[in-house]
Amino acid sequence: MAEYDVIVIGGGPGGYVCAIRCAQLGLKTACVEGRETLGGTCLNVGCIPSKALLHASHMLHEAEHNFAKMGLKGKSPSVDWKEMQAYKDDVVAQNTKGIEFLFKKNKVDWIKGWASIPGKGQVIVGDETHSAKHIVIATGSEASSLPGVEIDEKVVVTSTGALALPKIPKKMVVIGAGVIGLEMGSVYARLGTEVTVVEYLDHVTPGMDGEIQKTFQRTLKKQGMEFVLGAAVQKVDAKKTKATVHYQLRKDESDHTLEADVVLVATGRRPYAEGLGLDAAGVKKTERGQIAADQGKTSVEGIWAIGDVTEGPMLAHKAEDEGMAVAERIAGQAGHVNYDVIPGVIYTTPEVASVGKTEEELKEEGRAYKVGKFSFMGNGRAKAMHQGEGFVKILADKETDRILGVHILGPSAGELIHEVCVAMEFGAAAEDLARTCHAHPTLSEAVREAALACGDGPIHS
Repeated sequence: MAEYDVIVIGGGPGGYVCAIRCAQLGLKTACVEGRETLGGTCLNVGCIPSKALLHASHMLHEAEHNFAKMGLKGKSPSVDWKEMQAYKDDVVAQNTKGIEFLFKKNKVDWIKGWASIPGKGQVIVGDETHSAKHIVIATGSEASSLPGVEIDEKVVVTSTGALALPKIPKKMVVIGAGVIGLEMGSVYARLGTEVTVVEYLDHVTPGMDGEIQKTFQRTLKKQGMEFVLGAAVQKVDAKKTKATVHYQLRKDESDHTLEADVVLVATGRRPYAEGLGLDAAGVKKTERGQIAADQGKTSVEGIWAIGDVTEGPMLAHKAEDEGMAVAERIAGQAGHVNYDVIPGVIYTTPEVASVGKTEEELKEEGRAYKVGKFSFMGNGRAKAMHQGEGFVKILADKETDRILGVHILGPSAGELIHEVCVAMEFGAAAEDLARTCHAHPTLSEAVREAALACGDGPIHS
């Protein structure tokens, strides 16, 4: 029996970060992962491969639509799908091997296999039992489907299948207008696929600021994506190479169908903790099947839980933050996660990024607030990049000017949001951002202008 201070179950962003941080803090640490590679869903079949395809397809879009405007003349590139897939796989391999190197560097043991917890302080992997003073569950999530929709990962696919289709489909139906559906739909739309998104709600990107939702949908529609909103999918009839999506419009209960070569089911994800034996171990769960945890601590002393398997947004960086905090708490430090400042990003072009409160949430709370907005059309750098579409929107407390939320639709929104995250961590006012010198010409000036708009007004609009 091998003895450890900490055994982390799951090698995704939450698990591997937690394991490395534990080791850095002097704890003897092991990480259990049954995949052939580390990195979990995110690095293997999620965040990283999807960003590779988003980048490649955006480059194609630039060549087809913007190169000539900049004096770059020549024949538009053709798509070698096999080569694009190889590029994506290489990006994944580089990242997963990088984590393996970090484990060796930090002396984290990788126990290969699938774990179960027979009792407090014990983890079984295969035929071996290991002991640990602390066990951290970081087993992540899996794609969820709908009744009447059977996944085969060939014609009816989750994001996993969508990342590795044998060929670019002529027609694709995406069920669900959340982050995954819109990102993958965007990839294939740029590659020439007719993409139709079917969403149960009356808007895209559930939970985001209402103004962002409307503008973002219009932008994607201009790029060729079609939307059927307020539609409840009843079933999907799949054959060898085709599928028929049956849906009902909620407004009048009328029945409709859509034909497609591929149907992407992007209706969210659910926590994954199969085979761990949590019930027998006495670990309490929520009504939605998540592990109940308070700052990582579960109902059983010595067992912790982080990431998608717990409550909160299913985001890799949220899992990483929780992994760091739990490692520090195990080591006797004061690890903590500020759940009010966790940004969310959609990596389409333009990108969408948000942090903090939406207008809708502030109205519901009855909180007095002010809005500062600035369009990227007033930003010199954005116009030079042919990306003047979108805006920065800052929500600040009406009395104190404290920043409550920021929503960005535009170029590099996922990078721009972070100066606001830092500002919010320090309890900054919009005026603090407005009075901070920003380099010119940069996209970040749009953030400063939106902050100025919370006061006397922006300079460039």
